[in-house]
Amino acid sequence: MSAATLVSIALLGALVGLVVPRLAWRFVTPRRAVATPRRLRCATWLSPSVAAVVFVGLAVARGADPALPVFLAVAAVGLVLAVVDLACLRLPDPLVVVAGLLALGGLIVAALLSGAPGRLIGALGGAAVAGAAHVLLALLPGSRLGFGDVKLAAVLGLPLGWLGRDVLLAGLLLPHLLHGGLVLALLVTRRVRRDTLLPLGPALLAGTWLGVLLA
Repeated sequence: MSAATLVSIALLGALVGLVVPRLAWRFVTPRRAVATPRRLRCATWLSPSVAAVVFVGLAVARGADPALPVFLAVAAVGLVLAVVDLACLRLPDPLVVVAGLLALGGLIVAALLSGAPGRLIGALGGAAVAGAAHVLLALLPGSRLGFGDVKLAAVLGLPLGWLGRDVLLAGLLLPHLLHGGLVLALLVTRRVRRDTLLPLGPALLAGTWLGVLLA
């Protein structure tokens, strides 16, 4: 992929990042907000840079993949979901459904254009495995995993399954390693207590992104 193309994708990501906070606030429930205004302002300023990095990373990792536009579209919705989850600990169903429709519809088109229907079967299998695994985690005694997280995990299983079994496995493990490491660090520094609720959505999205990059 040429440098000019990467610059264009970075600019596209930055533009998406400018819109992300405005869209996210439409889904934030003020009475459930857990983030301070200062943190939210920080997220607003960082959003374009984060989105640009996410988009460029996907472009570098999947440049020749016909499903690259699908990955970018899902990432855009994922950024909105991450901000909402950080702000009020919820993953709105409308956004999750939009991400799922973009992923499924886009991958169907990519499979037809590339003449590789087998990859679509892998994507559907990835969604089933990711969803089932997180349902089991949510049902464990003492689990704080919400069914919004389960639904998002199933959606993210689509692009992970498209890339194959190894990527799917990495995408399932990395989010929980990231989240566990963060929780441990916050506990050690006494920034949170054992009963403090923390959002898992950003870790699911970041782990999926890293899984795609490591592919």
